[in-house]
Order: sequence, then C-alpha cells, then structure tokens
Amino acid sequence: MKKTNLLILLLVASLVACSPSKKVTRVSADTQTDLSGRWNDTDARLVAEEMIDDALSKPWYQNFRQANSEVPVAMVGRVRNETMEHIDTEVFTKELERAFVNSGMVDVVAGINEAEQLRQVRTDQQRYASIESAAAMGKELGADYLIIGNISSILDETDNGREAAIFYTVNLEMVDVETSRKVWIGNKKIKKIIERRRFRGR
Repeated sequence: MKKTNLLILLLVASLVACSPSKKVTRVSADTQTDLSGRWNDTDARLVAEEMIDDALSKPWYQNFRQANSEVPVAMVGRVRNETMEHIDTEVFTKELERAFVNSGMVDVVAGINEAEQLRQVRTDQQRYASIESAAAMGKELGADYLIIGNISSILDETDNGREAAIFYTVNLEMVDVETSRKVWIGNKKIKKIIERRRFRGR
C-alpha cells in the first residue's frame, strides 16, 4: 500500500515537473505583437490609418470641398472576410471610423446596424420621454459616401510546414451614395514570413 502511494506521488510530481509553465505580461494596448503571423489588431490599425490617409489625399476630397461649403459625410459599411481564417472585420471597420474621425476632415455617421438601434431609441423617446428631452425625428445626417471592401489572403507553405508565407490584400472602395460612382479605390498588401521552430528533443 505504501509503495503504491509512493508511486502515485512520484507520478504526480513527474507530471507537474513536465507541465509547461505560463507567464503573462501586461503591455500597452498599442504594442505591436505578431505571435502567430495571422491578421491581428496591429494589422487592422496600421492598414486603416494608411488607407484613410491615402483616401483623403486623392482628388475626390478637394473636388467635394470646392463644390460644397462643408466636409463630406462618410459611412463605413461592410468589409467582407474572404480569407480562410477567422477575422473580426468589425475591429477593422472601427479602426477605419477612428482614422476618419481623428483626421478631422470627414464627418462619420453610424453604420446601418447602429442606425437601426438609434432609430428605435428615437421612436421610444417619442412615446416615453418628455417633449423637451426627446430627440427629434428626421434629423439624421445623410451620408455622402459609403466605404465597402474585402480582405483576402493567400497561404504558401513548405511541405514540412516549417516555413510559411501569408499574403494579405485589403481592398476598399468609396462610393458616392447618390450616384453610385466610385470616387476612390484603395489597395494595401501585407506579406508575412512565418518560421516554425521545433523544440529540442522533438
């Protein structure tokens, strides 16, 4: 009986000693990280900033300002994920909105899903809120332009899986809501090389 208990203790101690350890370090949210080589928050932020900078430098913007006495109003629509991996495209579209708003050159209105929620709130206020505090109906700011696009990728890897390359392409289009005319088409490419190193003894 004692030998059995001793063997069990030795087995448990061996399993604990062989189990991998984990270390968690808190870092700033804007720290660039790339652990897997897949699309991540850093890619979303950098691509959004570069593409919005490009969009605002193109002729459509100055043409609009010359024809109007106000800044253009944009709505960020759907960006499709056409890659083979899971990408939360809402993270990317929010980065696009942030880049637009922070530029101070474009007014950004709520997307279609957000607009539906706001309309429901205004409808409820007409019924339940006081006349003085209820938000007025028919005061929405109409969008002049809609941003749509897609993210696609190509994966190329060696037969043994030790090295891989991921090629991402982000395409965005700015479309005039009234005329359906495309006034800007942007493209951003990212290529990542991933080297998978095996632990010694494996």
